[in-house]
Amino acid sequence: MKDLLKIGIRQNAILVPRDFRGETNSTITETTAALVANLSKLGFDLSESLLHALNGADAPFKLEVLDTFREVLNVGNNWAPLVKGWQVPTGESRVDHLVTWFVNLVGGRGTRLDCGHVIPADTFPLERYNGCPFCGTPFEFAKIENYGQGSKKKLLQLWTEEDLQRYYTNLLESKTALDATQVDSLKTLLAQFPLPTLNIGMKETLVLVIRTCIEVGKPEQAQALVKNPSDVLRYLWFEKTGFLQLIAPSTIVHRASRNQRHITTKEDKSAAAKLAKKAELDLKYDRKTCRMVATWLNGLPMSAEQACETMHAKRGMWVRFIRALRLAEYAKKEGFQNLARLMDVFYRQDYTVWQARVNHFRLRNDADETFRLLKERPGLFARSLFANMLWFGPKTAVEAFETVIDKVPARLVFTLNMYAQLYFQADQQRTVRPLGATPKSVPAHRLLKLYSEEQLEEMKAMTEELCLSAMRKRFAGVENTNKTIFIDPLLFNMPLAIGDRSESVQDLPSALIGTRFPVESDQVRLFMQWGKDLPAQHLDMDLSCFLAFDRKVEVCSYHNLVATGCKHSGDIRSIPEKVGTAEYIELDLQALAKAHVRYVVFTCNAYSNGEITPNLVLGWMNSQFHMQISEETGVAYDPSCVQHQVRINQGLTKGLVFGMLDVEAREIIWLEMPFYGQVVQQLDLRGAKSLLAKLNSKMSVGNLLLLKADAQNLQRVDAVEAAEEVYDQQWAIDAAGVTQLFLD
Repeated sequence: MKDLLKIGIRQNAILVPRDFRGETNSTITETTAALVANLSKLGFDLSESLLHALNGADAPFKLEVLDTFREVLNVGNNWAPLVKGWQVPTGESRVDHLVTWFVNLVGGRGTRLDCGHVIPADTFPLERYNGCPFCGTPFEFAKIENYGQGSKKKLLQLWTEEDLQRYYTNLLESKTALDATQVDSLKTLLAQFPLPTLNIGMKETLVLVIRTCIEVGKPEQAQALVKNPSDVLRYLWFEKTGFLQLIAPSTIVHRASRNQRHITTKEDKSAAAKLAKKAELDLKYDRKTCRMVATWLNGLPMSAEQACETMHAKRGMWVRFIRALRLAEYAKKEGFQNLARLMDVFYRQDYTVWQARVNHFRLRNDADETFRLLKERPGLFARSLFANMLWFGPKTAVEAFETVIDKVPARLVFTLNMYAQLYFQADQQRTVRPLGATPKSVPAHRLLKLYSEEQLEEMKAMTEELCLSAMRKRFAGVENTNKTIFIDPLLFNMPLAIGDRSESVQDLPSALIGTRFPVESDQVRLFMQWGKDLPAQHLDMDLSCFLAFDRKVEVCSYHNLVATGCKHSGDIRSIPEKVGTAEYIELDLQALAKAHVRYVVFTCNAYSNGEITPNLVLGWMNSQFHMQISEETGVAYDPSCVQHQVRINQGLTKGLVFGMLDVEAREIIWLEMPFYGQVVQQLDLRGAKSLLAKLNSKMSVGNLLLLKADAQNLQRVDAVEAAEEVYDQQWAIDAAGVTQLFLD
């Protein structure tokens, strides 16, 4: 039940099944009042319907609800930083560290700490520390002291079995790739509920369903879901690596090796990590799996030539899998004639690659043949439209694309509309993210220089008009008897979930990358907690921020605890046994504005070898009220003040940008931009700015609904009660449900 409750919390709701509701009681019971009071301390209020549903539930269920919230908010963890009362600087300097290092090297007098280091007199004020100021090992632990300082409470709604089933269906039918939070939720639902009869929207989602069929001992059901060899390869690679995308082995090995690099040569373990990761990716399968995959490939509903063309893009990977799965052996068995034909065509390369033919005619500047081929695959035509507009001329390319745009998935149509403004700028760098790699800034297309600014503006206008016209046509083709619509103003600050999937898990009400959060006061507090349930060890994660002025930059990090408008709680380099540890950074917006800081970029880095540790929690707090810091322990975390929080799940990330404060606008934009970086100085600020420009170009959920209202002649009203169609913030939390507006 706790896993289902967590899914509800992610949707800003509490699931109360009918079996738990009991009889309706108009009098609030003592256990309900206690639950309401405890949730209020954590920053939550309950809707009237939810209050009545919980009031009828028994005490054990209410206790489980409270325990789930406390677990999600990490209430039982150690939240003590290195420094007590860290809002007042300790005055430590590099000289103090140098003197301490020398005394520990050659011997000398001082206070010996539990870690073994001797701290000389007149260096660090030891009474101000919860651990060793020299090596960053914590000795004293503390829990949360201040609750209920948040000025805005999150209103929780009632979730029923019908709501849960609807959410389950929306995940399976989502028109965009699921992010890490949705994948985590879907895994739970697939394990506990039967698979409904429906069309699965994305290939990555299909992999999770195939895995579930195999786990319950029904591989024949998976056979019906496998449509092409890519589905097979994607499933096998997911089982091997945990990645739903087909990330090349060389990319995984390279990132794992690079993450083991270290500033000091002595600690560099990149060569050993490269060998270890290669060994980890070796393929070995038992006979049962070999026969299952051979049966899938033998039963593909396509010709051998078509299947081999699909396999061609990942030919190197397929060669490895064919050998490991003994497919050549199974191809000789009775009943596997289709597999034998597939193997024969694949190894003789007796097939034609469609993309090669497109490239051939494109290089010959043969527009007719190029567009004839592209019309066969409208999705790939959409992905190459901008480049073809520059190559053959905008009018020729747009006229050809217009004939097939009705067959293009809506997510691609919106993508074209959103990114045309960025693509057709001759001086604008773009952010791209190669599969499995970190985002990169790439220069504008060279052919843009052939066109004047007026011509480029015309290309933008042509693309926008073409895409919006196509979507209006799709909306207008849907019969709608309603007359009025309500659109929550907050939805105009929420971008569509297209192109930038989050790799971190949001255990609190989720938000899309690019969502803007208003700052309610002059105080913002970043927090990071890691190491829960892990044994005591050296595990150095760094919380930092990057200050961007007009002509200079500054950082607040482990080596610079006090910067312009920023104070750091101290650098912890080791974790205690099982309870974890924490770091904070306090931001003073008045001081930042006075110093003319434009942006503050929030980052987290793994200083230790390897990636950012799983289950590390990042976020920021914000409140109209002043947020206290414990003078005795330095604990500065209050769950009621948390505005946004994410949890690292798994991956290959060494450094992560998780937010950007726009000081003048007094808004925090939630970003998720991995980068190679043991320290914050390795962040390329241009990449973050380029990503922000990309996110700003996205259509908002609100603007999409305006397009729907215009196409279906719906009148927008300002009151929920007066609307026949209601789209509020609660509706938009379910990003998979929002994609049901993408009419294909």
